[in-house]
Amino acid sequence: MDFSTTTTTTSTAANGYSSPRDSSIPSSFTKFNSALTAGLLNPMSPPPPPPATLDKSRASPTLFEMMSSEAGSPVQIQNLALPSSSRTRTTNGSHLVISAQDKQALAMQRISNLLMTRSPGNQFNDPASSDVKLTLSSKDGISITMCVHRQILVAHSRFFAVKLSDRWSKQQQMAPSSSPYIVEISDCDDVEVYIETLMLMYCRDLRKKMMRQDVSRVLGILKVSAAIGFDAGVLSCLEYLEAAPWSEDEECRIASLLSELHLENVGATEVLRRVSVEASQNNGSNDEVLLNLLHIVLEGKDEKARRDMKTLVSKMLRENSSGNDLRKESLYLACDGCLHKLKRQFLQAAESDLENVDQIARQADNLHWILDILIDRQIAEDFLVMWASLSELSDVHGKVPVVHRFEISRVTARIFVGIGKGQILTPKEVRCLLLRNWLTPFYDDFAWMKRASKGLDRYVVEDGLSNTILTLPLAWQQEFFLVWFDRFLNSNDCPNIQRGFEVWWRRAFWRRKEQSQEEPARLRIIASATDNS
Repeated sequence: MDFSTTTTTTSTAANGYSSPRDSSIPSSFTKFNSALTAGLLNPMSPPPPPPATLDKSRASPTLFEMMSSEAGSPVQIQNLALPSSSRTRTTNGSHLVISAQDKQALAMQRISNLLMTRSPGNQFNDPASSDVKLTLSSKDGISITMCVHRQILVAHSRFFAVKLSDRWSKQQQMAPSSSPYIVEISDCDDVEVYIETLMLMYCRDLRKKMMRQDVSRVLGILKVSAAIGFDAGVLSCLEYLEAAPWSEDEECRIASLLSELHLENVGATEVLRRVSVEASQNNGSNDEVLLNLLHIVLEGKDEKARRDMKTLVSKMLRENSSGNDLRKESLYLACDGCLHKLKRQFLQAAESDLENVDQIARQADNLHWILDILIDRQIAEDFLVMWASLSELSDVHGKVPVVHRFEISRVTARIFVGIGKGQILTPKEVRCLLLRNWLTPFYDDFAWMKRASKGLDRYVVEDGLSNTILTLPLAWQQEFFLVWFDRFLNSNDCPNIQRGFEVWWRRAFWRRKEQSQEEPARLRIIASATDNS
């Protein structure tokens, strides 16, 4: 931001704008309103055809040209030289692209309204009482001159206090008392925001003024206030940001700007408390909060709300790739609680005690959800060991009505899918134990799972089961595939793992035959080598 000061007797317009050129904008904006009515600025409406009097080689006149065609404008614009390409209005389908010059004209209109909006008694941009002509120039070519007061600038801004103190006293001795004092600031990021920041210096109740702004505009004012040392403006912006709601996009912008400005000592830390972890907090406390959330979901009474919250919590945990927010021990603690309730109710149901039998499906569903979280975090191996060892449940599985027990087989199916996709890695003895204890109950419940389980993809489950069996030694594969082959031919509803059966068949017979044919050749080679030695 460049700063320069000079003295001059240049005359200014009544509203405080000065310009070395006579470019103007209409005061009534009749044609501007006509353009709005005709749909020139409506992105859903195509632009009207150009008038016959215009050159056919170019598009219809830009909004800036229409606004500049009338004389008598109270607002004067400086340095609006733009490339001719920006004066062409282009369309893409029904979407209208406003030219750079039109955007600049609209920005000038907002600035004009801003400068002319002044409450009674407010001296901002008052040429009668001001003693400084402040010119603001932006990188995109906008230049505005306004009337301000040295005393107010110096009292509120450390930047202006330094720039105006010594130079002011020396200049006033050299220049006539009627000469205005010119201050020029170039390369402003946003002239409109800079003007709003200066207007706050003339405002008695900054908090009330801030309530009319949005977060995006307050961030702009905060940046300017910090740059010119306007402490009251900085504090007002921080108070607003601390109390106002943010969108997620605004949250990122706020955190980035406050980090850039280094305002920790003036309240930025309080603003960021809603998005930053307290220094006194640790992973343990986060773990307790998340574990509490898990228990609330697991024990909730509204089934629809439970499903919704399970989806939400899973999504939130999945987005945290670090996995440090919830310890493995905490997840398995919740898992043990659900498993204990499941075992108690299942054994009661096996003895024909069907009181609270609905808890079987509920706790099985809870275990299925926890298993998904464990698999996402790649810590599901202990769950598989625990589940494979539940022979006390698999032995009495057939004594519980299928309508109450089939949810348990959904857990088994999820384990098959996890093993088949390489998401759960355990020793072959554990995988074999899982199949010995739970494969027959899985076959018994498969028909019910297909009909009653929403979202169950039978083909994914069948591929998972095939791959699980194929991870075992060949002799063990034969045992499980032959049992399946007999059941598939004598049962109406059995999972189709024919692909896995074919793989086993080729492994067991074709390769065995090839190996038997190669064996005599290897023996002859060895014998020949022995004779030659």
